[in-house]
Amino acid sequence: MLRTLPVAVYMTDAEGWITFCNDAAIRLWGLAPEIGKARYNGAWKLFRPDGTPLPHDEGPLALSLRERKPVLGVDTIAERPDGSRVHFIPYPTPLFSATGRLTGAVNILIDITGRYQAELTAQRLAAIVESSDDAILAKDLDGIITAWNAGAQKLFGYAPEEVIGKPITILIPLDRHDEEPRMLARIRAGERIGRFETVRRRRDGTLVEVSLSVSPVKDADGRIVGASKIVRDITEQRRARERQVLLLREMSHRVKNLFTLAGAVVTLSARSSASVEQLTEAVQSRLGALARAHELTLADIGREKAATPTSLHALARTIVSPYEEAPGRRVAISGPDLPVEGHAVTGLALVFHEFATNAAKYGALSMPDGQVRIAVAVEAERLRLDWLERGGPPIEAAPETSGFGTWLADGTIKGQLKGELSRRWHRDGLVIGISLPLSQLGSS
Repeated sequence: MLRTLPVAVYMTDAEGWITFCNDAAIRLWGLAPEIGKARYNGAWKLFRPDGTPLPHDEGPLALSLRERKPVLGVDTIAERPDGSRVHFIPYPTPLFSATGRLTGAVNILIDITGRYQAELTAQRLAAIVESSDDAILAKDLDGIITAWNAGAQKLFGYAPEEVIGKPITILIPLDRHDEEPRMLARIRAGERIGRFETVRRRRDGTLVEVSLSVSPVKDADGRIVGASKIVRDITEQRRARERQVLLLREMSHRVKNLFTLAGAVVTLSARSSASVEQLTEAVQSRLGALARAHELTLADIGREKAATPTSLHALARTIVSPYEEAPGRRVAISGPDLPVEGHAVTGLALVFHEFATNAAKYGALSMPDGQVRIAVAVEAERLRLDWLERGGPPIEAAPETSGFGTWLADGTIKGQLKGELSRRWHRDGLVIGISLPLSQLGSS
């Protein structure tokens, strides 16, 4: 009967010599010990749980015989001749005669290799989850948080004891509470949700853009009992995407403008040219000036500062030079000539370029007699600059929509330079007003 048991069993005499072992014991050891010649344990080698060698005469059965009592729950490792290892728990029990004399022992070996491997895998997974920079959490099918790693604490600001046992909705803004029931329904159906972009709420109430991946969690019987979530902060990724879109829009805007301006330069040059040679020279000169002006609108990627220091008048004159037959003839600049350096050079060049481009396409500089006046003043530590157009096409009403160029100019003045910008459309011309702190013209 013992021989056919699925559990490893063997017996010894009072000295520890093996007198019997069943087939399950032979399979566990990976060998068949010679009866009467193997002592205490039939395994080739034994090790303690920490990996140190365990001599057979120090093993649980030897200890049980010496102490004449069962020795229970001592995890042990057996190494087979082929090098594979088995984790098991021995249950040695001494045997006595009717008169109380020690006659031997019986040992039952419970193979826990599968459980050990599962525990080891679980420990490794737990370590990976805990050390992950991503927020990883688990919830049951009622939406109650059951697990919370360090990444989740870093992202949301809650310590594990503050959220475990609480509903997942504490992380969801009120206007997105409808997302949770839909997700739970998909999880109950066994569906995995990958890369779902949404918004979640931190402990301090601030919102964060995230990408969610949600997977069903199953118990040992394969039943879905909850869900695991990986939450990744995509704020920087989204900003990078927006910057990329902005860059492409600006590139498209500039390319379209350059084609339009090239045509305007040719038309303007033709008015004052008496021959093909003069026209060629005028066009080349203006295109060169346009290229120099365009360079000022681009940041120097290789340096901290955007451009070489200059002055407000010189900067404006460089930008508008492609649209004049002679300096000051169509564009007049008045007021103090303030120094400009650092990123303000690129910012103001971009704004002046936008104003001049629109004037050449639609405003005063698109007409032979059109004029632009740039008035500069200083008021209470602030720069006041007015761009006034006269002699352009009549303006019936303010534009109903604004384009990318308008958005770009507004963003530069209000965002980068911390200033204010206004536009007023009169029948005889456009007036643009700019106000910004004088400190914004410096290198800082």
